[in-house]
Parts: sequence; C-alpha cells; structure tokens
Amino acid sequence: MAEAADFQGTSPSPARRWLRRTGALLAGAPLLAGLCQLTTAAPAQAADDSGSVSVAVDTLSPSAPTDGDTLTVSGTVTNNGKQAVTAAHVGLQVGPELNTRSSIDTVTENKDSLQGATGSEVGGKYVAKFAKLTPGVAEPFSISVPADELDLGDAGVYQFAVSLSGKTSAQPWDRTLGIQRTFLPWQSDEVDTKTKTTFLWPLLSTVHMTAETGSNAQQTPVFLNDDLAEEISAGGRLDQMLSLGENLDVTWVIDPDLLASVDAMTRSYRIQGEGDTTIAGTHQALAKQWLARLQKAVADKEVVALPFADPDLASLAHNGTSVTGSLSHLDEATDVAATTVRTVLHVTPSTDFAWPVNGAVDPSIVKVATSAGADKVITRSDSLQETAGLSYTPSAARPIGGGTTAVVADARLSTAFQGDLTRASSATLAVQRFLAQSLALDLQTDNQRSIVVAPQRMPTASQADAMAEAITALQGGNWSQTQKLTAAAAAKPDPEATTKVPSASAYPSSLRKQELPKSAFQQIASTQSKLDNFKVILSDQSRVVTPFGRAVNREMSTSWRGRATEASGFRSDVEAYLDELISQVSLIDKSETKLSGRSATIPVTVQNNLVQGVEHLRLRLTSLSPNRLEIGGSSYYEQPVEVSGGHSQTVKFTTTANANGKASVVAQLYTEDGQPYGDDVRFDVKVTEFTATVMLVIGGGVLLLVLAGFRMYTQRKRAAARAAEQNGPDDEATEAVDGPENPGGPEDRLEEESGTGTEEGAPEQPSDPTADTATENADPSGTGERVDR
Repeated sequence: MAEAADFQGTSPSPARRWLRRTGALLAGAPLLAGLCQLTTAAPAQAADDSGSVSVAVDTLSPSAPTDGDTLTVSGTVTNNGKQAVTAAHVGLQVGPELNTRSSIDTVTENKDSLQGATGSEVGGKYVAKFAKLTPGVAEPFSISVPADELDLGDAGVYQFAVSLSGKTSAQPWDRTLGIQRTFLPWQSDEVDTKTKTTFLWPLLSTVHMTAETGSNAQQTPVFLNDDLAEEISAGGRLDQMLSLGENLDVTWVIDPDLLASVDAMTRSYRIQGEGDTTIAGTHQALAKQWLARLQKAVADKEVVALPFADPDLASLAHNGTSVTGSLSHLDEATDVAATTVRTVLHVTPSTDFAWPVNGAVDPSIVKVATSAGADKVITRSDSLQETAGLSYTPSAARPIGGGTTAVVADARLSTAFQGDLTRASSATLAVQRFLAQSLALDLQTDNQRSIVVAPQRMPTASQADAMAEAITALQGGNWSQTQKLTAAAAAKPDPEATTKVPSASAYPSSLRKQELPKSAFQQIASTQSKLDNFKVILSDQSRVVTPFGRAVNREMSTSWRGRATEASGFRSDVEAYLDELISQVSLIDKSETKLSGRSATIPVTVQNNLVQGVEHLRLRLTSLSPNRLEIGGSSYYEQPVEVSGGHSQTVKFTTTANANGKASVVAQLYTEDGQPYGDDVRFDVKVTEFTATVMLVIGGGVLLLVLAGFRMYTQRKRAAARAAEQNGPDDEATEAVDGPENPGGPEDRLEEESGTGTEEGAPEQPSDPTADTATENADPSGTGERVDR
C-alpha cells in the first residue's frame, strides 16, 4: 500500500522505506514459520515411509471394469500412530499406465510406500470422509465411482491407489498418511487376438493311507489319521477346491492316490489310534458324496492324471537313480494312475504329462520324467528362462529334444496366489495383480499365443478362493479365452523361444534341500527286496503286493517336501509292518534233543500265522558236525513245505549217528530260488549210540547164550558117557571116528537153536541197524526232548 501511494518516477522517503521494510518483515514472519515447519516435517514424513495409517482394500468390483461399469472399492483404514487423525478422507487415485510386466512388479514391491507417483485424485463426491481416526481402531469405507469418471485412456493396465489424507496435532496440515497401490486392468472392447489361457486346477493332498490292511476278506484299510475327512468336509480345503472348480473352465490335475483314498473311505475303514490300536472310521457318507460331486464336475472336462501318489521327480533324478529299482516304482505309479482314475471317476485321463516341483527342471529331471512314458514336462518360465531377448512372452510349448515337449507355465501368473491370502485385502491384491499381468501379456503383441498357469500343488482354501475369483474375471474379460492343456502342449511353438534345458547347477538350492535323500531310496529298495522275497511264498500275492506296492509309491510322494521327519517315520512304519508279516511264517524254537541209537527222526515245526496259506518253501536241516551226525545220509537235507493259513506243519528228518557226543543242527526256511526266509533255528542233538540200558540188555543176552551153550555141552557130555558105558570100547571108538560126519551133531544143533541161519525170516543180528522212531508223533520237541528209537 505504501508502494502504491508513491508517485511514479519519484523515490520513496527514508521514513517510508523504513516502514515498508518493517512491514515486509512482519508480513513474512508467518511465512518463515511455515517454511520452518515444512523443513522439519519433510524428514519426519520421509522417515515414516510406510505411513502411520494402513489402508486395506478388501474388495474391488468389478476387477476389470469396462465402459458403463461402476467401480466399487471398499476396505478399512487403521490409525497405527499414537495421535488421532482429524479431517481425514479416503480418496481414489488413477496413476499412469504401466506398459511392461516388470513395471507391474515394481509397483507390487512398493504397494504401500508413500514415495512415488500415484496420479491425481478423482475427488469430488467420490471420497469417504472421517472426522476423526482414533489410534488402533479400524474404520470401514466404501466408494463407488462410475468408470467414466476415472478418465481412463487406451486399453492397458493402470496403477490404482487408495489413499488416506488427514492431519495430526503434531502436524496440523493435510497430508497423505497411508496408501495402498493396486492395478486396474482396462480393456473395454474385445481384442482381435485373444490370448489362449490354460489354468491347471490341482486336486492333490498329502499321504493318508498306511500299508496296513485288515485280515478280513475285504482287507479293511488303515489310515494315518482322519485329516482327509476334514479336507473333504464342508469348508475344508478339498471341498473348496471341488466347489469352486466345478464352476470353472479349467484342466483338472489329479493325484490318483487321493481318489483311491477317498474311495477307500466309502467302505469300512479304520484309523490309527494310540499305540497299536485302531478305531473305526465314520465318514463313509461324506466320502461318497464328495466323489459323486467330483464325478459330475469332471464329466465333460479335461483330466490329467499324475503318477500314483505324485512321486517327487527331482528327488528321484538327483538321489534315487543310483539305487537299483527306484525307477521301476515310477513305472508302476504311472501304470496304475489311469486305471485308478477310470475306476473311480469313470473318465479316461491323460497320463503323458510330468510335473516336477515348482516346474524346476534340469537334464536329469527331464530324463526321469520321461522314463515312465510321459512326453510332456510341465516346467515354469523362471526355470526355462528366455535367453533370446524377446520383447514378449512366447507360447508355452517348446520342443526340447528326444520327442519331448516342455510346457512352460508363466511364472508371474503361476505364483500370483502364493502366501497368506486369508485376509480379504491380500486376496484382492493377488487377483488384481494376476489380471494386470495377464492383460499386459496380451498387449505385448498381436501374435496368437498359448499361455499356461500352473499354481502351487496344494492351494489353501483362501488361495483357492482368490484363484477362482481371478479365473472368473479372466474368463469374463475381453482379452483371454480358455484352452485345454493338451491343446496348449500341441500348439505351434515360437521359433524364437528358448528350448535349452538349464544345467543341474542352475537348479534352485532351496528346492534341493527339501528333496528325499539317497538313504530314503535305499530304505525303499530294502523294503521292496523283502516284499519280493515274501510274495513268492504266498498263495494269494495280491493281498500283500497291492497295498505294499502303493505304500512304496507313497514313500516317494512330493507331499513329503518340508516334512522330512514325517517321511522317515512313514517309511520305517511300512518296513516294520512288512517285517511283522514276514515273521508270521516261522520255525518254532527247539531245545536240546537227545538221540539214542544209530538212527532216529528229528521233527521241526513250521508255524503260519497269516490268514492265507504259504507254499513254495523248503525246510533245510543242516548238521554242523556231519562226522558225528548225518541228516538224510549227508550233512543236510531239505523238504518242501506248504502250510495253510493259521496252521502249523511238522516236518521230520531221518538222522544217522556215527559217534557219541553233541552235534549242533541248524533249521532254515528257503524260498524255491534259494533265498533264506526268516530266522534260522539252532539246537543241539546229544548222540548216545549205546546207552547203559542197551548194554545191559545185550550183556544179559550174551550171558543167556553162554549159559545155554554150557548146559547143552554138559548134557551132551553126559549122554556120550552113558553111550560109551552101554556100547563098550569098540562102539565108542567107531563113534569117535564117525563124529564129524554126523549131521545131527551137537554143533549143528547149537547153530540151529542159536538162530544163526540165513533163511528168510531169520532174526536180525545184533550188528544190524535199529528201526527209526515211529512217525506218528508229529509234536515239536519240548525242553530236553528225547527222540527214542
């Protein structure tokens, strides 16, 4: 005002100059104070980069709006500071268009940072106001705005932010205190060339069944726990997967072991209890209902069956191939997969796809994956990475040699739903990120491409909800169309796309640490060897081979990753149960046996406590002292054995003693191919060829013979004397001359009476071998048992 009063062309007076300067200083004081406040506030705001108020976007509907839609955004704001926030409002900000997929990644990493561009606020009536936000209290908000008011331009992905602005007593000016960034896919019209998208819907679970079955005709299965019933119950993880998947156009990827387990629950089953006890399962109706729904859901959909129990291909490739027989289990798991799916679901699945963990591959994994007949390997773009510098994402199918096709799933889309999505805000952000990446991919080029999405193997219920929401929005959008996995694998590959499988050194160390160790495959091989030796003696092999064969498949399951202790325990339990069954066919222990005489029979008893009969066994009895005791005329002798279920059989062996003393004997069962079966039984045989009683009998007999001969000699002597007295000297002399030719002489009669003739039916000589022990007695020897002659 002073300057206005001055005349033009004149200089102001000194008094006026002083007044003007003083007024300027006074007028600038508030401005200087404000500048000081701004100077001190800027570092504070920069230090609190994440904001003192958290903004959660719980819903954003529709996820991909088009012309004429009204966008509704709702969520909560929570004051995490110590001071109340006043004059606050929630506003919507539309940021710049994001032209690359990597720029979407950058925004995701900084989704709640106050730094960076956010675009202008829509403002006006499209805000939610709060007079006061109390510390620690979450306040809901909801804003609806027509899509036309968002001032969106061409089709593309736009950064979309929901922010809260307000004041505090310490900083009483309006500023942004919290923000949540997400994405707004905008494709108002259908594109000319849509991306063909395949979404895998995995129906897998952990291992639930043991190798144990009941002894009844139905072989009632035994489950580890009742967790499977919980998963298929209302609200359970598998129930959610089924309820959501039956309304989606997806490719079902199923583990046949899950089907077999639920199918087993439809009948009588038992659950492991405390110790060695089991309890009856009670969820037959639930299992029947779930299977019926699944049968209906997949009736007209594509079904891919993984090998039985989803074997860990990477573990097998890195640690199992050096163990004999490991790859044969993969063959068996593949063979039984199609049969199981057809039997339970009444559909014919595709079995020529292999799916390594997280799609990570190297040459050894590809070799193992295709060894069982699969010619398509589902991998991921963060493993089979592009090296040609393409400006776009190529189609999934890649020929990698040997007639094998790598089906490369998109890593960004496949990992979009990992992590904790139990909070609505986390799930919403995941859905918007997935749709943004999908649209950005489609806008890269006008070329037709086939993209595959392979999510985590076992999504949680909340992850499945988010997946279903994203798929529903994608299938209702304007830039994508559904395609089956088999069609994606058969699509024409991009000639510029990489086809080189990464080396073994490129395999992620984090995944390698979770693999089954070599010792696991060695234990599996040990179990299989015992099973092979056991099954050959069974009259009904299927009762044992089938449940144990599937248990061995389960020992190699991918679901054991991250659960090394549980995996080891399961393997040990399977082997221990097999050992228990094998021990049910055994030899009954024997104590020392006494053998009287030169030959005798030794009984050995085979006990079979199985419910089925055993055959093709041979029992061998071996003398460790063959010079003292022979068995069957040699050092050992063996005989075939067949024993009915729940019975025993006694086998008798003829032995010959050559000398007195103790001889050790070994009884051992063998299979027909000469493999020992079970534990041997060792016992001693005490050999006494002539006992005191036998010597007494023989001595008595000899004495009687001597006495009889002496008496006969005396009688003949007397008779000769009497004849001599009656005939005189001449007759006596004649008799003496003719005596040797007399056929009826005393020597002849002695020989005749003493029984030394050789005619048929003549008595045995004392030197002849004695008879064997009677064969009627089949009882096993008891303690100190005497085997009589």
